[in-house]
Amino acid sequence: MVNPSPGIAILGAGIFVKTQYIPRLAEISDLVVLKAIWSRTEESAKGAVEIARKHFPDVKCKWGDEGLNEIMEDSSIVGVAVVVAAETMVEMSLKMLKAGKHVLQEKPAAASISEIEAAMLSYRIISADTPCRPIWAVAENYRFEPAFVELKKLIAEIGDMMNVQLIIEGSMNSSNPYFSSSWRRNLSGGFILDMGVHYIAGLRMLVGCEVASVSASTSHVDKTLPGPDNITSNFQLENGCSGVFVMVVSSRSPKILWRVVGLKGTVQLERGVEGGRHGYMTTIYGEGGTTRTIFYPFSGVTEELKAFFNDISDTSKKEQEPRLSYVEGARDVAVLEAMLESGAKNGAVVPVPKF
Repeated sequence: MVNPSPGIAILGAGIFVKTQYIPRLAEISDLVVLKAIWSRTEESAKGAVEIARKHFPDVKCKWGDEGLNEIMEDSSIVGVAVVVAAETMVEMSLKMLKAGKHVLQEKPAAASISEIEAAMLSYRIISADTPCRPIWAVAENYRFEPAFVELKKLIAEIGDMMNVQLIIEGSMNSSNPYFSSSWRRNLSGGFILDMGVHYIAGLRMLVGCEVASVSASTSHVDKTLPGPDNITSNFQLENGCSGVFVMVVSSRSPKILWRVVGLKGTVQLERGVEGGRHGYMTTIYGEGGTTRTIFYPFSGVTEELKAFFNDISDTSKKEQEPRLSYVEGARDVAVLEAMLESGAKNGAVVPVPKF
């Protein structure tokens, strides 16, 4: 049966909570009740709650250890969104899971493969000790963007894959609100890991198979950014196809592009703007020179939130939405960590760990 709208709390009160979580939750306020927002400090929590009260007038402000305990003990809060610094995200998620809360954790799934392995072991222990297994989801909105969902369906039209290309020229400069984020700068792999999991998620979804091995070259050119800030990697897919991943963290000419070349045609997905709306331009190049282009506006964050709330509301569901699973998020991190490891080893071929 589908229960009444679940009560949730947001742990974290930073930029992403204020600019994305609260507005997106407001769009689907019929599906969820935002009960509380927590932060380490009272000032930060109050700032986010002030914004949220325009849409959720009864939301409570929580902070510090006491506020966290109150959320864990509140039976009306069945799920939490963990949107804190990456260094503490996994620890916080496991604490909530142990308290019986369903968790939607922001990406990356963890800061390293070793942390992922330890986290998955802890989750298995918690699940075994909990009567109703709590859901641990990772918020990877690219897997929910309509552009990726629709283009994946068309991959079959291009025949056997011959090559895959990802070109990422980011815009992480001083005008970006996340530029000065201390935890992103202290994260091993820096912005390449934090930003890159999105692009790897898009790659894995489009090609429909896993990355088997990588060989990469990295460099640190822009000293205003943590290193490395550039990476070029060859990768081998399990289906035998090879490809290249190029990422520049900060470029004067931002560009984000996926391209899959097949025997019968090519599909391409590129970040763009149409009619003032930001989204993705998808193009299918078919046989005989035919071309079809469709624009899809961004809606992935809203769609992933809907999927999570559906999972925690519908008690009759036996399996959670697979695109949200912690394992999927772990696999994204595994590819990038292998690339960074290869770069540190002067391009040595590194197999991607399997989960």
